Amino acid sequence: MKPSKYLSKIETFDAATFWKNAYAHQRGKLLKKVDVPEDQIIALVNKKYVELPAALKYEIETSGIDKKELQ
Repeated sequence: MKPSKYLSKIETFDAATFWKNAYAHQRGKLLKKVDVPEDQIIALVNKKYVELPAALKYEIETSGIDKKELQ
């Protein structure tokens, strides 16, 4: 199937790799970008990526955030 100029490609952020290699402050910055409340950020930054809620992982991966924004 030939790509159409009318359909845009859905880009996803490789969050699992980022999460594994990021420091807590970088993880916090990512969670702030997807509008997670401050009290939940504190609890979530030290968890493994697979332990995050599915809805939050989906929001992170489809948010369009670029890794360069989080450095």
